[in-house]
Amino acid sequence: MSDLDTRAAQAGILGDYRDLYGHWHATPPETKAALLSAMGLDAADTQPARQLPKWHVCTHAEPPGLGVPGEWQITLEDGRGIEGTGRLPALPMGRHRLEAQGETCWLLSAPPRLPLPERDWGLMVPLACLRPEGVGGIGAFDDLAVIAEGAAAQGAGFLGINPIHAGFHVADPGGFSPYTPSHRRRLSPLYLPTATSVKPGPLVDFAAETPARLAALEAEFHNARPGPGFDSWLRTEGEELRRFALHQALSEKLGAYWDSWDPAYRDPESPQVAQAARDLADRLRFHAWLQYAAEGAVAATQRRALDAGMRHGLYLDLAVGTHPHGAETWTDRSSFATGASLGAPPDAFAPQGQNWHLAPFNPVALEATGFEALALTLRQQLRFCGMLRIDHIIGFERAYWVPEGGELPGAYVQMPREAMFAVARIEAARCGGVIIGEDLGVIPDGLHAAMDESGLLGCRLACFEHRGDPPEFKRPEDYDEAVIASFTTHDLPTWKGWRAGREIDTRVEIGLTPPDHAEGMRGWRGREIAGFDWLSGQFRGDLAPEAPEAMFHMLAATRSRLVAVQVEDLLDSDVQPNLPGTVSEYPNWRQRLPIGPQEIANTPVLANAARIMEASGRRRQT
Repeated sequence: MSDLDTRAAQAGILGDYRDLYGHWHATPPETKAALLSAMGLDAADTQPARQLPKWHVCTHAEPPGLGVPGEWQITLEDGRGIEGTGRLPALPMGRHRLEAQGETCWLLSAPPRLPLPERDWGLMVPLACLRPEGVGGIGAFDDLAVIAEGAAAQGAGFLGINPIHAGFHVADPGGFSPYTPSHRRRLSPLYLPTATSVKPGPLVDFAAETPARLAALEAEFHNARPGPGFDSWLRTEGEELRRFALHQALSEKLGAYWDSWDPAYRDPESPQVAQAARDLADRLRFHAWLQYAAEGAVAATQRRALDAGMRHGLYLDLAVGTHPHGAETWTDRSSFATGASLGAPPDAFAPQGQNWHLAPFNPVALEATGFEALALTLRQQLRFCGMLRIDHIIGFERAYWVPEGGELPGAYVQMPREAMFAVARIEAARCGGVIIGEDLGVIPDGLHAAMDESGLLGCRLACFEHRGDPPEFKRPEDYDEAVIASFTTHDLPTWKGWRAGREIDTRVEIGLTPPDHAEGMRGWRGREIAGFDWLSGQFRGDLAPEAPEAMFHMLAATRSRLVAVQVEDLLDSDVQPNLPGTVSEYPNWRQRLPIGPQEIANTPVLANAARIMEASGRRRQT
């Protein structure tokens, strides 16, 4: 084995992987060198031998089973220090730094398993699109609260939405995809309730709505004159908030993406950036206030949901990565790989592979800092919700990195799964939260078992739960228990659209699927529908097979602890929110719902869904 191969293996870069069809792909030396560079490692340097591991997972309130020679010092997460020799003491829950023999080991003191939630159900809605065409504007947190209260009155335990991370609204209103965030520990102010005069239309017009909403918010900021509560919050948030606000202020002048800025401003520590912070003090205060207002609005929405009787309230979504040139990487460069993007290997959907243009966490930095960036990201999300979905949980096991430039094939990087799961358990246990890992697609051996051991729920889509041809759908009693079940997601057709094969027609119309291939897809869909209808016939009673309630009966009967109902299915809509593989060819994330929040809460189909869920033992709130 060459020095390069040895160093790559030590860094977790896999030497090969097996694709969807069972074929093995070797990682070229050039890719290994590029990914080592992205981690900040020299391909020629081998890792020195250590007496202590870089991290160790232990059970809180029990002595760690880690032998430490000689004297040791532990700095607890709260800053307190402990010194001793020999056996380590029991530790409180948290991330603690052990130092001994000139080495550092992070002790991740976690509960061994999160408790599973009780049987429950909830509603999924697209926040930005909650205002119908006759009203216009971008959906706001107060719209969400109205639906939460109405759904809670029907017995729903949670209300799910897409990520609400800070985006590129300041300088690029077109950068509105919720899964390509600028910063995942900050919130988008676009969902703050405020009035604009933009002419409404069938699609959310972010290019027009974003500057109009920011202008209205700025007027509110100047009129409101934030008081002592805001100043106290600023002091609590400290340097991390100041840097984020500075990035936002610089973006107004220099552009949305920092890789296009003058080199002097790409470094947050540069003298030019320090001078800009002084010159732009008023803008920093405004952007900090936007975060203050957004946090207050999300917290208020969660309180209203819980006060109305929801068990969990908001079900938030954590994007798998962050934009490589957004606020998160500018303020915290060292936590991310530089020169590589998250993606996916070639498959039937994308024969050339996928590059998601998202910066991955650097495992070298995570291990060196005790997984601080991951912990802070999870903690910030869990502050405002009772349930959190982690997009592409496979990234806790291994992540597919694509070298910058596009000339080299990608490769898988092994991530410190046990440690990352422990951090997730710590943060969820602190607030009593539920964590769901999006585990769809090709999942490595052992990941599902590891999720189950940690008490992290998986995801199951009824539309895919079948085998054979003609397809035989999984019976409800055969579903896994520790999962959230739904029929589809925002990336797939609605119940009505699935039955009509609408996404097949759409992909043909925009040139993504050859017409001759589409015929086979339509035939297969017909057999899928027949298979599902045969099984649902055993549960739906006198309902017509195409009724959404027929599908709700199937979901409600599953063993799955949680069930999610899509709002589009309540409204008998065939409009798919997002079509993967498209950017401008399809109006992703912009298609308004046909009725508003209160009308959604009052729709008879929601009441029907509630009765079906209650009859299957899914707790009705009072």
